[in-house]
Amino acid sequence: MTSEQAPAGMVRVAIDAMGGDNAPAAMVQGALEAIAGGGIVALLVGDQTALEQQVAHLDLSKLPIKIIPSDGVIKEGENPVSALREKPKASISVATQLVKLGHADAAVTMGSTGAAMAVSMFALGTLEGVERPSLGGPIFSIAPKTVVIDLGTNVDCRPAQLLSFGVIGSVLANKLFDVENPRVALLSVGAEEGKGNRQVKEAYDLLKQSGLNFIGNIEGFDVVAGNAEVVVCDGFVGNILMKFSEGMGVVLEGWLLQSLEAHLSEEAAADVAREIRSLTNVVEGAGGGPLLGVDGAVIVGHGRAQATEVAKAIRMAKYVVDIGFVASLKEELKRVHERVSA
Repeated sequence: MTSEQAPAGMVRVAIDAMGGDNAPAAMVQGALEAIAGGGIVALLVGDQTALEQQVAHLDLSKLPIKIIPSDGVIKEGENPVSALREKPKASISVATQLVKLGHADAAVTMGSTGAAMAVSMFALGTLEGVERPSLGGPIFSIAPKTVVIDLGTNVDCRPAQLLSFGVIGSVLANKLFDVENPRVALLSVGAEEGKGNRQVKEAYDLLKQSGLNFIGNIEGFDVVAGNAEVVVCDGFVGNILMKFSEGMGVVLEGWLLQSLEAHLSEEAAADVAREIRSLTNVVEGAGGGPLLGVDGAVIVGHGRAQATEVAKAIRMAKYVVDIGFVASLKEELKRVHERVSA
């Protein structure tokens, strides 16, 4: 089976098998778990020798898996643009190029988010009206259909970018979480119109004209309460909010284990503690989410991901392709920007 060919109904997913803290073992095992669910051809992109060692016990002729050689890995901490120039055949670059060339339908990486953004912009380009890709999604399981965008890829934003986040988040909530007419809100220091910094105030006016179901400003409490399906903020605020949530879950898990041991069995206390952690660590449960605003399906996951999270990210890639997410986003972005420009 080649990367160009796949049975009808199968989604070809190019997997950056060298990206992430637990690569390549977790990536290969995750791919095996993902293909077990059917409908996926896994294209493992990475060092050929290392990957062949990982699958030596398998008969690949009977599995929808193919190894695609690459040369080099871009790691967290490296300057993405410089690294891409120095390593043009790095695994994330080759995986994304497969999507550009039509040899894969989606790409998945647990490696450097900066590298994924850079190569996606260069290889796939951004959709009309989008300056830079963004990341967004639910961050609290207690509010599972509340999308926060941006989560860290754009720390300095112009008001027009926040408008794009609102459009992207609305399509994300509708397509991925089946929310009809999602409520879109700006995260601010007060709910009243006129509250917030200059960026928020100017974005407020743009969102009012957008035709989205814009409900105005909301505060931090409203995010957890699920009082909007789309929460718009710049990546500086969004990333702090997400990591605060994740950190709180980890700390509370340990605290609850100690506090409940005198009242519950060890097993019951551990169940409660794990549940609290899961409520504040959505990415661990989802595996990853789409890089939003690029002209192709690219899924970015957590660098610490184990095989189970990798498999979920690969299944997410299939779902994004199956529902035509990128095409829907392209159409909605065009509609909103025409309305605001009129």
